[in-house]
Amino acid sequence: MQHKYSSIFILTAVWIGMMLSTSSKAFASLPRNTEDSTKTLVQKPSKSAIVDTRNNRPQDIKIIYKPFTPFSFNYKSDIDNKTLSNVKVFPNPVVDQINLAFQLNKDSKVTIKIMDALGNEITTLLSQRLTAGDQSHGFMINSKLNSGYYFIRIMAGSETIVKRIQVL
Repeated sequence: MQHKYSSIFILTAVWIGMMLSTSSKAFASLPRNTEDSTKTLVQKPSKSAIVDTRNNRPQDIKIIYKPFTPFSFNYKSDIDNKTLSNVKVFPNPVVDQINLAFQLNKDSKVTIKIMDALGNEITTLLSQRLTAGDQSHGFMINSKLNSGYYFIRIMAGSETIVKRIQVL
């Protein structure tokens, strides 16, 4: 008896999967009821379709439908919207000097702090206004930190990026 129910369940799941992965145009020629079967099967486009008529509608957003995910939005992200990008912390693990390289896309105040594992501020390495462009900074930390794991928090404008480091 259990075998019968499990096979019904599996067949139902397969049928639902096939229905979800089949496009709606495949069923366009099927009659809606018995009256429709006597009429021609050509369907007119629906007048209730929503059309975006704005002059400034976005052109770069592409909506892609995948069968088993309700909606997936693929859109181009503009990196110029971010103030801080390409943050690199090296060498890791750190012995006595740590180097940071990052890119600022606009002039902003940058603050770089070292935090312990609990989020307590240990030291501030940098707090000043920097110009846009590629930045590279080196800091001596040999006497400031004991060996262990720490976090470096880089804040530029309203953006914050946190990287983990290990001090030997």
